Amino acid sequence: MAGSDPKLTAKLVLPDSKEVVLPVIVGTEDEHAIDIRNLRQDSGYITLDNGYMNTGSTTSAITYLDGEQGILHYRGYPIEELAEKSSFVETSYLLIKGELPTISEREAFGDMLTRHSLIHEDMHQFFAGYPPTSHPMAVLSAMVTSLSAYYPDCLDRQAPVDLHITRLLSKVRTIAAFSYKKSIGQPLIYPKNSLNYCGNFLHMMFAVPSEDYEVSPVLEKALNQLLILHADHEQNCSTSTVRIVGSSGANVYAAIAAGILALWGPLHGGANQAVIEMLEEIRASGGDFKKFLDDVKNKRDNRRLMGFGHRVYKNYDPRAKILKKMCDEVLAHLGIKDPLLDLAKGMEEIALRDDYFVSKKLYPNVDFYSGIIYRAMGIPTNMFTVMFALGRLPGWIAHWKEMVDDKETKIGRPRQIYTGQRVRKYMPIEQR
Repeated sequence: MAGSDPKLTAKLVLPDSKEVVLPVIVGTEDEHAIDIRNLRQDSGYITLDNGYMNTGSTTSAITYLDGEQGILHYRGYPIEELAEKSSFVETSYLLIKGELPTISEREAFGDMLTRHSLIHEDMHQFFAGYPPTSHPMAVLSAMVTSLSAYYPDCLDRQAPVDLHITRLLSKVRTIAAFSYKKSIGQPLIYPKNSLNYCGNFLHMMFAVPSEDYEVSPVLEKALNQLLILHADHEQNCSTSTVRIVGSSGANVYAAIAAGILALWGPLHGGANQAVIEMLEEIRASGGDFKKFLDDVKNKRDNRRLMGFGHRVYKNYDPRAKILKKMCDEVLAHLGIKDPLLDLAKGMEEIALRDDYFVSKKLYPNVDFYSGIIYRAMGIPTNMFTVMFALGRLPGWIAHWKEMVDDKETKIGRPRQIYTGQRVRKYMPIEQR
C-alpha cells in the first residue's frame, strides 16, 4: 500500500517567501508523489497542469505501468504471462476482485456471465429505432445507459454490486454484437450457453440463421489476448472519466457509458482505426512506405505516423510484441496474405533502426497490429473502438469499484486559473 514517508518531504517556496512543507507519498513500486491535497488550504495556491500530465488523481492497486522500461502489470502479474496463460474472463476476475480465481470461483463467475448474457427483449426495439448508418459506439453507449432503466436498483448504493458488474460484463458483448448485426442489416444472433465468453461473442458477430458457425480456436485465442491486452492501462482518459463520473454517486452503468464516450475520441480509442487508414493510404499511393516515413521525418505533406509512440511508453510497448506474434498466427490460420501487414512490418523495421525515430522513442504501440488482426477476423473498422471498449470494460469496472470502496473518495472537482474579463458594468442593449 502507498503511504506517506515521514522522512521524506518537499518544500515549496512561494513568491511571498512563505514556505510550505508537503508530504511525499511512496508507492509499492517506489513511485514518488508530492501530496498537494492541503496546498490551497495552507497557502491559497493551486497547481496548474494541463492534461494532468504530472498530476496523480488517486492511489490505485489495480495496474502498474512503467513507460520507461516497457512494463505493464495487472495486480502484480506481468501482462506477458496473463496474455499467454490466462483468459479474458479470468483476467477480468483478477482486475475486479484483486486475486486470480480458484477453479470453483472461475466456474461460478463464468456461469454468472452465461446466465446474464441476454438483454431484455424490449431493448431490441432500441436497435430497430437506430438508422443503419449509426456508429456502433453511439449505439453501445446509449444501450449501456439504458441498462440502468431495466435494473433501477443500481441507483441504490446498497444494491448487490457484483450482480450489476456481472450484468455489465456479459451484456456489453451482446449489445456490441447486436449493434454490428444491426449495422449490416442481418438478424440478431442470440448467445449460446454452450460457448465461453469470447467464443460466444464471435458466434453472435458472425453466425447467420441458415448456416452452422464453428468458432475457430485460433480466433478465440486471439480475441482473448486482444481483450486482455486492452483490459486496463491505469489513469487514461476514459478510466479517469469513469472515476470522475462515478465520484458524483452516479450508478455503474452511467459511469461506464461515460467511459465509452470518452474512448470514442479519435485521440484515444480510435488509434488502431487510424493505423489501418494510414496503411491503406500508403498502399493506395503505391506502397512506398520508405517515402512515407521520410515525409514524416521531414514534415512534408502533413504526414502523421500512427501506431508509433505513446504518451506513457518511452520503450517498446510490451503489448505490441505479443500482438505482432499473434498477427502472424491469425493470418497464417486464415490463409490470408494481407499487404497491410507487410507494410507494417517494413515500417517497423526501418523505424526501430532509424536515429530519428529511435531518438524520439517512437516504438510500435498496441494499436499498430491490433487493427490488422481485427480486420483479418472480419471485424470492420467502425467496430474497432467497440472492441477496445469491450476489452477495457473490466478495467473501468475495477476502477469504479475501487473508487466506490475508498472511504476517502471525494467528488471530482478540478480547479482552474481564470483568464477572462474582470468585473464589468452591465449596459442595457440600447446603449451598447
